[in-house]
Amino acid sequence: MRIVLVIILTAFVGLLVVLEVGLRTVGFGNPLIYIADEEIGYLLAPNQRTRRFGNSIKINEYSMRGDPIQKMPSSSTLRVLLLGDSIANGGWWTDQANTISSLMTQELSAAIKTKFTEVEVLNASANSWGPRNELAYLLRFGNFNAQVVVLLINTDDLFATAPTSLPVGRDRNYPDSKPPLALVEFFHRYVSKPKPIPEMNAVYGQKGDRVGFNLDAISNVKILTRQANSQFLLVMTPLIREIGEPGPRDYEIKARQRLNEFVQAQEITYIDFLPVFNSNKDIKAVYQDNIHLNLPGNQIVSEVISQAVVELLEHKKGLTR
Repeated sequence: MRIVLVIILTAFVGLLVVLEVGLRTVGFGNPLIYIADEEIGYLLAPNQRTRRFGNSIKINEYSMRGDPIQKMPSSSTLRVLLLGDSIANGGWWTDQANTISSLMTQELSAAIKTKFTEVEVLNASANSWGPRNELAYLLRFGNFNAQVVVLLINTDDLFATAPTSLPVGRDRNYPDSKPPLALVEFFHRYVSKPKPIPEMNAVYGQKGDRVGFNLDAISNVKILTRQANSQFLLVMTPLIREIGEPGPRDYEIKARQRLNEFVQAQEITYIDFLPVFNSNKDIKAVYQDNIHLNLPGNQIVSEVISQAVVELLEHKKGLTR
């Protein structure tokens, strides 16, 4: 009887070891961790590297998705600062080389024939950031002497709540420490029921003009950018359900109209990808899910943004492609 129990126990332990090794092979056990921040809400913890489902993810010393950078670029470097949420960040489903910032680096390197010998597109982003998070990041770190600042939002960001650190360490998507085992992470992410955060009700129930608050934040990003003698570009991607018929919902149409009037009054260079994607015959081929883009989607966005960046630089400095 004891021999049978030993065999069963050994087999069970062996199975756990196999599962642990298998889960670590695909990236479980080493998630990106977050740190709480009173003004920004939260940041990806600096100086992280991991691989998730075959995709390389690097976070530098400024909580950006990318390699380490010098605070001050050389005079021969074209530096673009991309601010955004999970669309700019790319998440676990996007390899480092396939992020919008990496693709823009390639596009701009090919487009800028004179003046600059190097191109850097910095990627300051985090999941579920909104304009107020991005403004707070810019206030904290500055624009890193970028010639162009690109603020990449999506339609939902017009309704984003104020920055909060409540999810850090409490929401399974925002861990503040590494799990002891890959099995533990897998269990918490896919098996156990997520625990609600009661205090988030007050955040979601914020009163006032939420669209107006976010437009004010965008305005302040523009002001800070122009005070630094940099060019500003605002870009918005749509939700997949906005594309085609019946199109955006009534409240989204109203918010979009406010945004259009806002950018005209503020004289902001603005790219709306809704008409761009409406011309795509197979829109599902460029989306990862209902909001996030895949590699073909990132390629479209990076190409259009890069062209706009070149045009802004040409307008300011008379550069040639």
